[in-house]
Amino acid sequence: MLLELDKLTVRYGRLEALDAVSVALDSKALGILGPNGAGKSTLIRALLGLLPINGGEARFEGLDARREGKRIREMIGYMPEHESYLPGMTPIRFLRFMGEMCGLPAPAAMERAHEVLFYVGLGEVRYRPVDGLSYGLHQKVRLAQALIHGPKILILDEPTNGLDPTARDEMLALIRDMIAHSGSKVVMCSHLLKDVETCCEEVLVLKKGRVVASGNIEAMKRTSQSVFEMRIKGNLDRFMAALSEMGCECRLNEREALQVTIRDGVTPQSFFEIARNQGIQIRHFYAKKDTLEDVFLKALEDEIPPPPPANGETKDLHARL
Repeated sequence: MLLELDKLTVRYGRLEALDAVSVALDSKALGILGPNGAGKSTLIRALLGLLPINGGEARFEGLDARREGKRIREMIGYMPEHESYLPGMTPIRFLRFMGEMCGLPAPAAMERAHEVLFYVGLGEVRYRPVDGLSYGLHQKVRLAQALIHGPKILILDEPTNGLDPTARDEMLALIRDMIAHSGSKVVMCSHLLKDVETCCEEVLVLKKGRVVASGNIEAMKRTSQSVFEMRIKGNLDRFMAALSEMGCECRLNEREALQVTIRDGVTPQSFFEIARNQGIQIRHFYAKKDTLEDVFLKALEDEIPPPPPANGETKDLHARL
């Protein structure tokens, strides 16, 4: 099992950054989503044994985060969001150094550095100073140093943040290739839902330190049987008025397509009957399928009720009143 959390609680003073989080996920590629302050970074640090756990249990690839943090850190490769290289070094020298830091003998570290740099597309610039490389190439250097020792789990922190469209596509292609062909599992933290949807099998959505959604992405993106999208040729206002009389909700979405939500007892066949009677052509019609963005936004809209106060807190509250 990649990730097992049982009422995991982590506090910063009085602030509960993770509040009794419980989830079990096992995937080759896991995405962690959430707005700023949701607890994503806190979760990763707690799993690596870098933060004390105040309550509950956490296991990462079967290892206890409380007692086996060193073993967990030995098996992961971490790609940080921000710059993390030594000024003046070339990519080949930097990666060789990182390989030796991970325990590889010097000759093996050098051989591995060449292999990884060619794999991520830095073979032609491996002898140029890292300081003079573009931001997109810096991202690839960060990915390469995470891969240098052949980790069992690869943690990617905002891997496409700040990249132009071409560099972003290249990075996502690398991540998908690693997921498909390497022996490493991937944990991807990102605020870009499309990136997670493209690369990951499962997702964990956090809000204010709590889980608001988790599971297989394709299963969560269910096809709705009550919302349909269509494009027509003809009098749109008259067509929408007829649908509204049947109790349907109609609106134009951001793509200027007609989105219709039907009530119980109404079937899609009714759309075509109305269109035929009004001399309208339906040129595009399908049942709307949720995207990961739909799932994410719906999860964040659902308010999580605060936990009830403890007995002592209730008495204090009554006393103040």
